[in-house]
Amino acid sequence: MTDSTDATTCDWEREPDPSDSLRTFGAVVQALREHAGYSRAEFAALVRFSKHTVESVELGRRMPDESFVERAEEVLGNTGALRKAARHLTRGEAGLAAWFRRWARLEKVAVSLCTYECRLVPGLLQSEGYARALFENRIPLLTDEQLEAQVAARLERQKMLRDRPTVPFNFIVEESVFRRRLGGTEVLRGQIDHVLDYTAPRNVTLQVVPTDTEFHACMDGPVRLLETPEGRRLAYSEGQENGRLIADPKEVSFLHQRYDTLRSQALNPKDSRGLLERLRGEL
Repeated sequence: MTDSTDATTCDWEREPDPSDSLRTFGAVVQALREHAGYSRAEFAALVRFSKHTVESVELGRRMPDESFVERAEEVLGNTGALRKAARHLTRGEAGLAAWFRRWARLEKVAVSLCTYECRLVPGLLQSEGYARALFENRIPLLTDEQLEAQVAARLERQKMLRDRPTVPFNFIVEESVFRRRLGGTEVLRGQIDHVLDYTAPRNVTLQVVPTDTEFHACMDGPVRLLETPEGRRLAYSEGQENGRLIADPKEVSFLHQRYDTLRSQALNPKDSRGLLERLRGEL
């Protein structure tokens, strides 16, 4: 017999965007179940939840109910592993790609953050109109709900620039990015105004790499660098449908060297601001 709540609601609401912690928890449940020799149907009967619920939890599609965790613990040997793991479960962050979530969490606590972009305005500096135009161009097309979730998540991330005034945020962006009229002239005009506004505080620095520069240390593509409260330096690189968190000290050191060199090759913050103001006047 299944749990009464489970029977009346046909499982808990499906997670719209499963988190890594849910997937990991589910994999642990499945491994322990299989080690104990139970099929999903047998295990479902023992924990008094439907087979479909067990499958959804194991695949990371649903947040496990507290009673599910307790009964699973009892059936699988009372090791305490599931109870401890359940404390760290988090729901998926709507609007954030799965490969980016870990970096997004690190951003929130970083004591410094450096970003180089050559493709588009960095997410932390995007206006709502620019972000909306960006997601409207996404292939395959997003649903209206997905698009709104993406835009909302992008704007939510930007709050850290205002909420953390003592944390240095450094951005290096190619001039060509501010010339691309993604979404049209009005969107670009609003985007440049947004960048000028968000880079005005003392803790936010923007440097532009002019298109006529003869030297460039970051030709391998965009990169992000941060330092954790513990003093650990990490990097992040992103491409088509993937992202990579880089923790190897030697590799991170190389990326810092490239970024620091590019800072000397880009326009200084005052001249970068002047360039943006001129570009704004041309629109």
